[in-house]
Amino acid sequence: TLRKPISQSSMADWASKNLNMHTQGIFRRRISISNMLSWNGGSIKKPMLITSNRTIKKEACEMFKLVQSYMGDRQSRMDRNHVALVTVTKCWSVQGLRDELYIQLIRQTTDNTCYRSLAWGWELMAISLAFFSPSPKFQSYLEGYIYRHLDSDENIAQRMKELVDLKTKKNSKSRKKRKQNTEDEGSLPISTYAKYCYRKLQKVAVTGGKKGLRKPTVEEITHARNAIVTPSLFGSSLEEIMLRQQDVYPGNKLPWVQTQLSQQVLALGGEQTEGIFRIPGDIDEVNALKLQVDQWRIPGSLSDPNIPASLLKLWYRELEEPVIPQQFYKECISNYENPDAAVAVVQLLPELNRLVLCYLIHFLQIFAQPSNVGRTKMDVNNLAMVMAPNCLRCQSDDPRVIFENTRKEMSFLRMLIVHLDTSFIKGLV
Repeated sequence: TLRKPISQSSMADWASKNLNMHTQGIFRRRISISNMLSWNGGSIKKPMLITSNRTIKKEACEMFKLVQSYMGDRQSRMDRNHVALVTVTKCWSVQGLRDELYIQLIRQTTDNTCYRSLAWGWELMAISLAFFSPSPKFQSYLEGYIYRHLDSDENIAQRMKELVDLKTKKNSKSRKKRKQNTEDEGSLPISTYAKYCYRKLQKVAVTGGKKGLRKPTVEEITHARNAIVTPSLFGSSLEEIMLRQQDVYPGNKLPWVQTQLSQQVLALGGEQTEGIFRIPGDIDEVNALKLQVDQWRIPGSLSDPNIPASLLKLWYRELEEPVIPQQFYKECISNYENPDAAVAVVQLLPELNRLVLCYLIHFLQIFAQPSNVGRTKMDVNNLAMVMAPNCLRCQSDDPRVIFENTRKEMSFLRMLIVHLDTSFIKGLV
């Protein structure tokens, strides 16, 4: 669900307080906010946002050139993948540059008369959101900007035409003209980018973007770009995942990613590994595996069961809607002490959710066997504790409600691990 963000007047107010107003001409006249936030073909001499950080002051001007290079408005020796990689790595490494990049992209995608350049600007924004979020202070401003473009294709075409007509009158005698085209066959509609960015912003604000010590890679940049058109197996809805799976595994009843990662955990001896699901796998290795899984590949080089176990938990946690949909949440926490009622809730779930949940419970029941608990030190209570947050999501903001419900969520999942008959799931893929 898309919530309506801050108003345009609030955005203007934010800009007046945070923009580092630029000057021009021999009299150093201040540029208006609207000009500060309109496409610029030249370079900038100082950052777009007010800052006292010397590194950011220096890097911001270089980054503006990179943004122009990616959008095709400045020549570069690097290909666009590497331009994106350098840009993203700068911001991923230096937190203070992130808002600066997003405000530069807002500027270069405003009143831009070249559709291809405009589309590439939005593409770079989408790629960036796969790696880092804006600061909480800047998030609502960026959200407001993206929101205005969710259904803006006709308005953009009209605005481009107006600007092109205006420039044609002014530059009728000028030889040097920027290539202007209101449409580009290779580009997506701007609303497609905006809708993707809007959803991505909501998620990255919560998850915090790429983690680990390894810097971003070209493969990750390519993957982030492809995700605009081809939804990832992570962070999508179960329905979207199954729809995408139709082309690759048309006969499967369960998500391939769920069954493959579960089988990998067992194949690597996860049910005999102490602290399985509690001890996280190396984050960089988990990221690398995630990249492979999104391309329907499981590498044969895996040796640590904590890697697929961590990624499996992440997959459940990042589902757009939890395995147990929100409308059944109250029923779950109301029946956390009643085995029959808890099992009855499972039967009410939509068929796909029911199968996915039963597969998960069947999987956890393997670990709950006494012969395995002796090795893993993960009894049914521990299993319920680590998995409940990945299956149920409390919507309240009240810390007391969250604390109280956490206990009930764990107890509900424990009931299912102990009492749910999942024998029918054996052999199902």
